Amino acid sequence: MIRPALTALAIGLALPSLTLPAAAETKVPQSQAEIALGFAPLVKEASPAVVNIYAKVVRQVRQRRRSPFMDDPFFDDFFRGFAEPQPRLENSLGSGVILSADGIVVSNYHVVGSATEIRVVTADRREYNARVILGDKASDLAILQLEEAADLPYLDLRNSDEVEVGELALAIGNPFGVGQTVSSGIISGLARTGMGAGDGFGYYIQTDAPINPGNSGGALIDVNGDLIGINTRILSRSGGSNGIGFAIPANLVREFVEQAQNGAEEFQRPWAGMAGQPVDADLAASMGMALPEGMVISDLHRESPFAKAGFRVGDVITHVDGEVVNSPSEMVFRMSVSGLGGSAEITRLRGTEREVVAVPMIVAPDQPPANPVQLDERTALPGLTVAQINPQVIARLGLPLSAEGVVVTDPGPYAGRGGVQPGDALLAVNGQPVTGTGDVYDILASSGRWVQLDLNRRGQHVTLRFRT
Repeated sequence: MIRPALTALAIGLALPSLTLPAAAETKVPQSQAEIALGFAPLVKEASPAVVNIYAKVVRQVRQRRRSPFMDDPFFDDFFRGFAEPQPRLENSLGSGVILSADGIVVSNYHVVGSATEIRVVTADRREYNARVILGDKASDLAILQLEEAADLPYLDLRNSDEVEVGELALAIGNPFGVGQTVSSGIISGLARTGMGAGDGFGYYIQTDAPINPGNSGGALIDVNGDLIGINTRILSRSGGSNGIGFAIPANLVREFVEQAQNGAEEFQRPWAGMAGQPVDADLAASMGMALPEGMVISDLHRESPFAKAGFRVGDVITHVDGEVVNSPSEMVFRMSVSGLGGSAEITRLRGTEREVVAVPMIVAPDQPPANPVQLDERTALPGLTVAQINPQVIARLGLPLSAEGVVVTDPGPYAGRGGVQPGDALLAVNGQPVTGTGDVYDILASSGRWVQLDLNRRGQHVTLRFRT
């Protein structure tokens, strides 16, 4: 179920697999016998830790009511969107990688994130029920726990920052559902960004080892058998492999596993509270830079940890913890890998002065309190949920850093049918300005049969008027 990639920063017990393995010595084959063996010994050792995943997924599908007028293009347009979303059960096929003897498995969110039932089959045909213990749609990663699992083979996680272009790599998974398959290639690119679909933060290792639908969640390993990435996307017009595949780096997988072990219910990434853009040649010339590098800060929230550490608009960030950063996606990745609770060493370029500044890695603060309110049956739009905009809400909904006031977090059944969307900022209800969540409840509790909502949707003023 690999999804083609499509062609901007709002931002237990320790597993033995989480320790970085010592660098193994690699060498070229020394004899004809070693050449004949190829990758066979490596595959024999690594493939038992790669599993097939079968998931039942419920998807919401709009099924339009049939009408004799629907064959007419005019009436077809008129009736479009009036149908209710209907649940449809589908089967999802993908792969996963075992990371601990007691059944911790990593896969893609798009394989298991919406699943109602997950079945995992190992290479030796043992079957286990599984549940998602931590998932994140934006990163397209999910951590599973197999039920009643013990003494399972597992892969070690390599430090993916050490991976180099040109290294040999193997992709192991279950393409097209034909069974476990191994393909070989090299690492053909690093730090690929701009490949995320939907709300994903794209930051990938690129490989030409063929991967196809069903490889999602499978392993990308090096010649030592260590996991360097989780196969997740392909760049393709046909839906099949064209030799450009993308894997989520192992360092991000490690952070997911650690948070899952610590009991996190959702993945928490440090909040930057900034917006930025890559420094291209023109921008570098205008800033007096010898060469284009880094990401320039274009906006900062007043509560941003970077603002409190002395950063300002126009500063250029070139490194995080010594690793190069050239785009917002790279910034998100580096901060995610750095983790919460400590600080990251940020290299700042201001004019001709380069300085390293320690910035705390914190979650977006829930201040002032979001004070979410869900409207009940005593109001004109029951089910509508609104919240006061604060840094946490801005980060969760991807709102502009300057956003203020009240925002819709869930339109509910009635407002949703009227065209209200999550992330819509409420400016006024029935002509009355809205400054707090309580205002929305009070106005709609005394509303008549008609409701008018004035909204700010991605910078555009939208007015919706509908009968309740």
